[in-house]
Amino acid sequence: MDRGLEERIRAAAEALRRGGLVAYPTETFYALGALATDAAAVERLARAKGRSDGKPLPLLAADLAAVERVAVLDGPARRVAALWPAPLTLVLPARPGLPGPVTAGSGTVGIRVPASDIARRLAREAGGPLVSTSANPSGGPPPRRPEDLAPDLRARLDAVLDGGTAPGGLPSTVVVVGEEGVRVLRPGAVPIEAIDHALRPPER
Repeated sequence: MDRGLEERIRAAAEALRRGGLVAYPTETFYALGALATDAAAVERLARAKGRSDGKPLPLLAADLAAVERVAVLDGPARRVAALWPAPLTLVLPARPGLPGPVTAGSGTVGIRVPASDIARRLAREAGGPLVSTSANPSGGPPPRRPEDLAPDLRARLDAVLDGGTAPGGLPSTVVVVGEEGVRVLRPGAVPIEAIDHALRPPER
């Protein structure tokens, strides 16, 4: 990773720690982010996005330890988490203390460890999981480049982490994993076959 990008990551992380909103690249599109534990920042993000009440906000984390700070990861879901880092969002029981818009009163949180090294580095540098909803007003197309950000949304941001053009493609696969198996909430970049394979008992 070049020095300029590392400096941009540090600057974006500092903006997040101060309660700011940041657009940053993931393994699919640019995301709109705030520290997931900062209630005021998450409320600002929901308003900037035009997010409807009752629709939760997904998160991303730097690693498994960071996931477990905000969610309960055990049983079959832990086996599926072995696929991380990947564009795979697991819906898990939320630990207490997350802001209301993150869980939308569901008691659960959608979270992933992304395949994007930039996004993982940003979350680690910022000090915790980040909101990771596409960086567009609700209903708009997700951007692949900083210059594709809607002007009204960009004006509400405290920083834009320019990591070049994001790959695009399919969004993250979103699943609920329980003892009874896998329920797909949104098909995406990780095929269900890979998730089923992760759930198989190890061969002896």
